[in-house]
Amino acid sequence: MPRVYVSIGSNIAREQNIRAAVRALKASFNGVELSPAYESKAEGFDGDDFYNLVARFDTHEPLERLCAQLRHFETAQGRVRGGPRFAPRTLDIDVLLYGDLVRHDNRFDIPRRDILAYAHVLGPLVALAPALCHPETGERLADRWQQFANKNALRKLAINFDTTSELGA
Repeated sequence: MPRVYVSIGSNIAREQNIRAAVRALKASFNGVELSPAYESKAEGFDGDDFYNLVARFDTHEPLERLCAQLRHFETAQGRVRGGPRFAPRTLDIDVLLYGDLVRHDNRFDIPRRDILAYAHVLGPLVALAPALCHPETGERLADRWQQFANKNALRKLAINFDTTSELGA
């Protein structure tokens, strides 16, 4: 059963949409664990700051079905597809890692290239799994984070999205 890491981000009704994503993940998958949440500037466009975190869980779902389920969670929070890649988001959930799978084609980017490119992806991933190694490079992600030039772009939030009492009904 693959261990999956997904990034979760929002810059529209951030807290509400992140909470909805966490609720949906926990209702669908057992043993969901979360990184701390961080705030960062929008990348690639002018817009409100994002909240970002990473979730980890194991699943028997094939990658295709998992991605369809995650798209459903996004749509339920008002995500509209078809706009520019870099634009405001109600909810963005991306598969970063799916076990040790390496697949870069017109449908999938696994491991997601964003891991090595953006502080808002790598920082929360390392906070959740500091010993994790990149399946293609073999590099320990915590070592990569130590060398990352833009890590000061992240501000750790005091919001804990991993508590039942905060998730509400």
